[in-house]
Amino acid sequence: MSDNYDVVVAGAGPAGAQCARDLADRGYDVVVLETETAAEFPARSDKSTGGTFASMMTAFGIPDDVVMHATDAVVLESPSDHFVQDQPGFVLDFPAFKQFLVDDGRAKGAEYRFDARVRDPIVEEGSVVGVRYNGDETVYGDIVVDATGPAAPLAKELGVVDLERRNHAIGIEYQFEGVELDHPDYADLTDAMMLRLDHDFAPGGYSWIFHTGGDTAKVGVCYIQNERYREHASDERTVDSYLEHWLDSDPRFAEASRVESTQVRGSAHVQPPGSMSTDSFVAIGDTVPSVDPVWGEGIDKGMRSARAAAMTADRCLTGGVDTSREAMAVYDDLWHERVAPRQERRLFMTRLLYLVPNERYDRLMRDLNALDRETLSKVNEGSRRHILGLLSPSDLSYLWRYVREFTLPV
Repeated sequence: MSDNYDVVVAGAGPAGAQCARDLADRGYDVVVLETETAAEFPARSDKSTGGTFASMMTAFGIPDDVVMHATDAVVLESPSDHFVQDQPGFVLDFPAFKQFLVDDGRAKGAEYRFDARVRDPIVEEGSVVGVRYNGDETVYGDIVVDATGPAAPLAKELGVVDLERRNHAIGIEYQFEGVELDHPDYADLTDAMMLRLDHDFAPGGYSWIFHTGGDTAKVGVCYIQNERYREHASDERTVDSYLEHWLDSDPRFAEASRVESTQVRGSAHVQPPGSMSTDSFVAIGDTVPSVDPVWGEGIDKGMRSARAAAMTADRCLTGGVDTSREAMAVYDDLWHERVAPRQERRLFMTRLLYLVPNERYDRLMRDLNALDRETLSKVNEGSRRHILGLLSPSDLSYLWRYVREFTLPV
């Protein structure tokens, strides 16, 4: 087992595993350090709803055998209304998806070290040259990639990211049997992924039902903990008790029961990423957060950031090694171009969705149903014209209350 590699990747989630997969496919020596033991991985680190779209599956060659269920539509719900958009999607078996990425990366030549808890970066003469893990064990590489998610031990130590607690979102999910997906009082959720905007069940966030086949579905809630987002909260409920409140209140769950051992807990940050690289180092995936403002989809963003990091490493290690800060900054450019273009506008829309009161959600559904069917997709892409088409003066006055904390897009 070598101690010197072209690239050292910390974290075997989708972003880390995809980065290693791409680099190994290009012929680089790459090692991945993963905190979980080989016996625990990947089921214990299941931290995603697993919802994604056909573009991700095609772009990264993901096989159908990691899909729990293919869906035909996405649905937005408000307390009293809903909007349906035809859009093929996939609900992944997330542990199987992660295992595929690891296995395929290994087949291409990537090395994995499990039970390897990353401690801090090794820095010499201002450049990152390796990683310490499990106390004093070390591994060295020309480039180091932090794909550890919000923990970000390497990126935080290097001052590359600053994940602020006020932007921290938490979530919980279970899989259920006996869900009435075609309840007459709601949109038909058969073969659909649904997000509900309703502060009664997820103040400052959203809840969801993702059909996983038959009468089963993934059901969960997620919200930002900041007190300004939580102004719509009615009491001191925890994320668990908000989910229980929804389950008790929604007739679609009247006959539903939890599937054992399907609990998923996760966290993310809703904020601009800031810096993403420095000498010999890049941060990817949820370590540099990106929010899909409408669908909350994060798998595609993480995978795209992984590919951008692999492309950057390939460029910096080809024809003479140049891993200076300036050379590594190519990753930042690729991220803003290919991972999350128009990020400030898209983040603005995310904050709008999570901050406005319930009655505004109902009006949003009416507006979406009255407008062109492409409006929502264009908003999600950060189209200024389409975002402005959904806004009203009351939205701007409401967001002005948060001017001390948020910078509006220009």
